[in-house]
Amino acid sequence: MERSEKEALITELRERIDRAPALYLTDFTGLNVKSMTRLRRSLRKSGAEYVVVKNRLARRAFQETAGMPDVSGTFEGATGLVFGYEDAVATAKALSDFAKEHDQRPTVKLGIMDRKVLDAAQVARLASLPPREQLLAELA
Repeated sequence: MERSEKEALITELRERIDRAPALYLTDFTGLNVKSMTRLRRSLRKSGAEYVVVKNRLARRAFQETAGMPDVSGTFEGATGLVFGYEDAVATAKALSDFAKEHDQRPTVKLGIMDRKVLDAAQVARLASLPPREQLLAELA
């Protein structure tokens, strides 16, 4: 990959990071191509996107994004990025449901919501929340 291509990829990643209110970093070890395709489809339905890039490029994109916490230690091993563009809870729920059906894969390394780091347990709690419509109905 040429230097200009890497710089363009980093710029694209920074734009996605800025656009997504919720991000999840996952370890996709053990998933085959067919499973990854199913995961991408299920995430797309919840308004999210799953991207796999080199750790070095992702680390640099996060470092260059203003206001992002330092998560550079997380980029070790196989790391996939989930960009939740619409509903953070629906994205976490889609990840959790997929993992339950596929031997707990992918595993969530951490989440970032509104520029704050969430550990794997907090992401799991987020995924266990009832749907937005149900919460609004309970509130009313």
